[in-house]
Amino acid sequence: MSDILRTDGYQRAPLPAARAVPAAEPAAGQGAPPGGRASGRAEARAGGKDHASGSTATTAKPAKQRDAFFDNAKYLAIVLVAMGHAWEPLRADSRAAAALYIAVYSFHMPAFIIISGYFSRSFDASPNRLKRLVTGIAVPYVVFEVAYTFFKRWADDDPTYPISLLDPWYLVWFLGALFVWRLTTPLWRLVRWPLPLSLAIAVLASVSPDIGDDLDLQRVLQFLPFFVLGLCLKPEHFQLVRRREVRVLALPVAACALVFAYWAAPRMNAAWFYRRDSAQELGVPGWVGVPMTLGMFACSLILVACFFAWIPRRHFWFTALGAGTLYGYLLHGFLAKGSRFWDWYEADWMHTPLGAIALTLLAGTVVTVLCTAPVQRAFRFAMEPRMEWAFRRDAAALDKSAPDGGRSRSRARARVDKG
Repeated sequence: MSDILRTDGYQRAPLPAARAVPAAEPAAGQGAPPGGRASGRAEARAGGKDHASGSTATTAKPAKQRDAFFDNAKYLAIVLVAMGHAWEPLRADSRAAAALYIAVYSFHMPAFIIISGYFSRSFDASPNRLKRLVTGIAVPYVVFEVAYTFFKRWADDDPTYPISLLDPWYLVWFLGALFVWRLTTPLWRLVRWPLPLSLAIAVLASVSPDIGDDLDLQRVLQFLPFFVLGLCLKPEHFQLVRRREVRVLALPVAACALVFAYWAAPRMNAAWFYRRDSAQELGVPGWVGVPMTLGMFACSLILVACFFAWIPRRHFWFTALGAGTLYGYLLHGFLAKGSRFWDWYEADWMHTPLGAIALTLLAGTVVTVLCTAPVQRAFRFAMEPRMEWAFRRDAAALDKSAPDGGRSRSRARARVDKG
């Protein structure tokens, strides 16, 4: 979510079942197509040793392709996020909207976080990884926390609302959480039982009302098991949910979840799904946090599996939008909050069935537009700044940039060391 949403440049090979399709054989009398056998042999010869010059040519490595499965999953999940925000003001007047809201909130953020954890497996706190962590997560966190604060001051007529980088407002919490989770990745790769340990931490957080609001730490800790689960997953695990029997079973399971959500809507506090409060802060005894945390984790996993089971693996018109979900996530928050500040939901037609359907379609359309390439280009300065000026050049890179590969500099240092 940055891979809430994007993969932060960590590309992955397609999942195991996506077999490569062999190139078509050229028709009789025709030359081999570009990239076919003939051109492959020519490239191999070009990449070999040049006997005339005695040098060896270096061929460029092909860029790894993005996996359509994950881009499709991220796009569809961000659409559900936007729809959920559109349904929130309708819950008081519509039990159906409340049921849809609960059902979607039970799995859309866990799905995002699991994907974020999966693409954080290679994080090793190396200089390049830390640089991407700063430019891709920390900087957008600061920029949008400040931007949301000034937006609230203007749109909500609250000129004294303070800027606080420790108390993230609205959607910015996810960036702060992802920053913390990714920094702890080496630790989770070291411990013997990472998932049970993270679940124990989440349970303890749910019964600890004194944690406070700094960095929305309750959410950081209560959502932590989903991130750790993503770190533990392998490509073949995602393939398991693509089996035919799982896809068939996902339909009745999702239907049962909707029926249960419809029953629970007037009886359950939806704030449990936000995971930003302890059990005591939600008005129940502390011990209730233990079964609720474990039960919601299990339910979320089941619904996430159902969601992944029906994610297409092929490229569609929306697949490319999966790379821009962070843009859609952060930018649509201005409209989602603005609609409350400006009393858009006061219109009576919005609280009719047709109005709810129109709002749902509008939310999906708006977040889709915000994920497109033009929007990404316009806001890349805030989402993915290069910031080369802010980082020192690595010593190894300086050595490599020397005319002789840094050998003379190394020899000079050796002479100095010898005295």
